[in-house]
Amino acid sequence: MRERPHTAGVPRRQVLGIGGALGLLAAGGLVTSAALARRPAATGAELRSDLPLPPAYRTPLPLPAVLAPRATTGGADHYEITQRPAVAEILPGVTTPLWTYGGTFPGPTIEARRGRPVTVTHRNELPVPTAVHLHGGRTPAASDGYPTDLVLPAGWPTTPHHTTGGMAGMPGMADPRAVTTTLTRAYTFPNDQRPTLLWYHDHRMDFTAPAIWRGLAGLYIVRDAAEEALGLPAGPREIPLMIADRAFAADGTLAYPSLDPTLRGRPGVTRPYLAGVLGDVILVNGAPWPVHEVDTARHRLRLLNGSNARHYELEAVCEDGRRLDLVQIGADQGLLETPVTHRTLPMAPAERHDVVIDFTDVPLGTLVQIRNRLGTGRTRDVLAFRIARRAATDDSRIPPTLATDLPTWSREEAVRVRDFAFRAGRMNGGHGWLIGGRPFDPARTDVTVGLGDVEVWRFIADVHHPIHLHLVGFRVLTRGGKPPRPHDAGLKDTVSLRPGESAEIITRFDGYRGRYLFHCHNAEHEDMGMMANLEVV
Repeated sequence: MRERPHTAGVPRRQVLGIGGALGLLAAGGLVTSAALARRPAATGAELRSDLPLPPAYRTPLPLPAVLAPRATTGGADHYEITQRPAVAEILPGVTTPLWTYGGTFPGPTIEARRGRPVTVTHRNELPVPTAVHLHGGRTPAASDGYPTDLVLPAGWPTTPHHTTGGMAGMPGMADPRAVTTTLTRAYTFPNDQRPTLLWYHDHRMDFTAPAIWRGLAGLYIVRDAAEEALGLPAGPREIPLMIADRAFAADGTLAYPSLDPTLRGRPGVTRPYLAGVLGDVILVNGAPWPVHEVDTARHRLRLLNGSNARHYELEAVCEDGRRLDLVQIGADQGLLETPVTHRTLPMAPAERHDVVIDFTDVPLGTLVQIRNRLGTGRTRDVLAFRIARRAATDDSRIPPTLATDLPTWSREEAVRVRDFAFRAGRMNGGHGWLIGGRPFDPARTDVTVGLGDVEVWRFIADVHHPIHLHLVGFRVLTRGGKPPRPHDAGLKDTVSLRPGESAEIITRFDGYRGRYLFHCHNAEHEDMGMMANLEVV
């Protein structure tokens, strides 16, 4: 079976509000988009903060607290997290209301062991329904955080078939398969997967983007003994880093262009931001342009792009202009086979990179800046490391072979090839983002795969689209008919497509039966229809 790309053009008058580049794509097709592929990744419009912003590299880098289990029984760990409003001082001297997991942004980090199940009971004390997705998790469908499997706040009205609020101005959509609970829900994660950095975030249909923007995101790390035996930097020299851009209103609240700021009724954003919302403040672990003191040793950076729409191309630059190597040891789904050395490293929304940076020969007192080559002005700065002291010892290493358990699927194993086009289009008289010409409908099955089947999927994009598959990891086979780029190495769950770019991936749909998703992880695109159902049978 082969699904062909949706190739119908979008009339120019229908896309003017999405931005000039997108209008050109609709009018000129992939010839224009191929030219745009050589430009920086900037799909979206930037919000400007309405209050003075602090200087870079003055705020100490916070490290998210690791959550302790409430119980460890029956060979499993049990956690509790309350989703609740909170107030934090993100900009110095300014208080900002947030929606949080456990009262902090990012939420608390959960550290799990491979093969040891974890159950997280979430309690919703926010004013709207929520759904929690463990991004990158090999998770049973009942705990995957399907967008209509909602946790309702106390007093929230229920409706027949769990009708949603309606996507991008559409009438409410009924999902007869939705499973909702009131106030609490327990999510079970078997952790039967390679050790890696995952993250959990809200996944409520139509409102994922503003919920993440308000603070509903946290880290989840799977570990095992084999990885720990490699001798990679550990302890205080292993640093988790959630990078996310935001913008601030004059009163300190987070600025966001929602059509309905209560997030209770009409979904979507105002016209200038239909292609994605970018902020002018770069936060790392919830702090603006922070600095972290380190010693002269190797450090392992566990990087997550937690932004809604902003892409990054990271580099590490000393004050004398010298660039340090970023040695990639892992991707979305765990360790690479062998290390890959980069001078610059691109990251799309939801991608994770596991890198080692060596400060051994950097003079004391030096400020090593992590910069974003795709940014302009203040968004070129991300965070910095100050070399504060000589290392007493550094017995860490980067082995030439990191992992031998990566899957080796071949094209010959694939039982089918599918094509998917990720493009802008019309949706109920308004702007939308479509897969194969259709917006998301929770009641429709878009793709059915057999449990254990190997398939090749081919994607093509009009503008930048980071494509994420739930449940499974995949290998990138080609980009534009050419070999993958260096940062495509390893097992991934999110692949970043540039304007006009195509890519092929291969995966085996194993693990669990049930209803899952694939979608663009530009969160505004996702909310405006760029999501599809995947049924594993």
